[in-house]
Amino acid sequence: MRVPARLIALLLLLLPIQAAAQSPGRVLVMPFENSRRDARLHWMGEAAALLLTDELELRGIDAIPRAERIRAFDELHLPSAATLSRATVIKVGEFVGASEIIVGSVAVDGSTLIVEAHSVRIDVGRLQPNVTERGPLTETFPIFERTAGRLAPELKPRSVRPSRPPLEAFEDFVKGLMAESAASRATFLESAIALNPGYDRALLALWGVRNDQGDHTAALAAARAVPETSALVRQARFAAAVSLLELKNFDDALESFKSLAEAQSDRAFTASAYNNLGVVQLRRGAASQSGLPTYFLTKAADADPGDGDVLFNLGYAYLLERNHQGAVYWLRETLRRNPADPDAHYVLGAALALGGSPVEAAREKELARQLSSESADLERRAAAEKLPVPRGLERLRVDPDLRGGAAREQVPVNSAQREQRELAVFHLDRGRRLFEREEDRQALVELRRAIYLSPYEASAHLLIGRIHLRAGHFNEAVDALKISIWSAETAEARIALAETYMKQQNTAGARTELERVLVMDPTSAEAKRLLATLLGK
Repeated sequence: MRVPARLIALLLLLLPIQAAAQSPGRVLVMPFENSRRDARLHWMGEAAALLLTDELELRGIDAIPRAERIRAFDELHLPSAATLSRATVIKVGEFVGASEIIVGSVAVDGSTLIVEAHSVRIDVGRLQPNVTERGPLTETFPIFERTAGRLAPELKPRSVRPSRPPLEAFEDFVKGLMAESAASRATFLESAIALNPGYDRALLALWGVRNDQGDHTAALAAARAVPETSALVRQARFAAAVSLLELKNFDDALESFKSLAEAQSDRAFTASAYNNLGVVQLRRGAASQSGLPTYFLTKAADADPGDGDVLFNLGYAYLLERNHQGAVYWLRETLRRNPADPDAHYVLGAALALGGSPVEAAREKELARQLSSESADLERRAAAEKLPVPRGLERLRVDPDLRGGAAREQVPVNSAQREQRELAVFHLDRGRRLFEREEDRQALVELRRAIYLSPYEASAHLLIGRIHLRAGHFNEAVDALKISIWSAETAEARIALAETYMKQQNTAGARTELERVLVMDPTSAEAKRLLATLLGK
């Protein structure tokens, strides 16, 4: 029996509601405010977030790790050390898919540490009652244990709490995470390790510093210093394998990632290990008896079909193998999850050209040029290497627990049997109504579903651009609006792009867009008004 598309769509809408009913959701702990600007507590706000995240995880709560929080700050262009408004905090929570956010403050009265915390439910914006704990500074760890117990009184720790480092070592560790320069980060982390030899978190953080600096020999030493008895030994082995790969020790890197992939760990970790096995083979270059890159990358995609970086690598690897059909398929899947990925558009253009579709290829490469100024350099490198695309575009996974590409809410369920066009229209209409009611978070979910089904739906990209513009996310707005114009040029999209450029103080860009609108529609009152504003008339 043929199931109507609208019925399927309604069932899709119910899935998140049912999942929410079965799951307590994700919790984001924000760094606490140093309410009295006490210099002694400069590090304690970040420490509070780390300690409460650990304690909530012990109670079985899906607490969002620091790495994911930091990535969200970067992608939202927020300063990591700034005090944020409640509205901005909620935006961060929405971005990472949290259902609840914990915020608070720390203060010192003499030698007494005072911690205040409360949670905010994102769906209703409701504040829960304040929780206050206090005690001697020397009892920082127990104070946060009690705070977590009061924030989640119905949940008890499900596992044995790992041993804590000395407070002095923990303080240096946190300061190492917060320091601005790589040299300062390394100094604090090495001090933490000296105070607490074998300090696994500090060693992994030091690995990250050395990896960023390109000192892969020192990075490898830090990863290998994590004790085998540590709960973080799996992450340490992954980090060591990354260093082996960067040092071009391909055989040892291959064996290390293979053992991690075959350990049948959680989905994200397994996908990351298989992804990096594919990267090993891509970087090795020559044919290898240990397997083609696409073999390992297919396993990575099977482990986590929603990871956009894995899908990009798979399409890229197929193109280097001259399999343009496989490349086109996986690169289009990549762009369903992140339509503003310039490298994916560029590589897709190369694959389409190889497959005999020059018009489509030219359009994709033109969009890549609009989204990134580096596309021209990619063309030069490809020509120099005599390849369809240059080497070195593969995406290495450094943190095995961080997925690439789309956020959780952006990846809809399997669409194999959907009547795609009808469903795309259904989600687009629903997204438009939600946008008009300023329910932007829900509107984005619907519009991204529409784009998943119809990647170049100009109206959906236009609405997404306007949502980002309304939220103050100007870079994201520019990307979405450029894709909308590329898909189907409209005066409305160009006016929205001009407004975004004006917010960015890009006067020349705004004027170009408005003048183009007046060529398309000489009677446009909105374009005339904005142009007059721009010119100070």
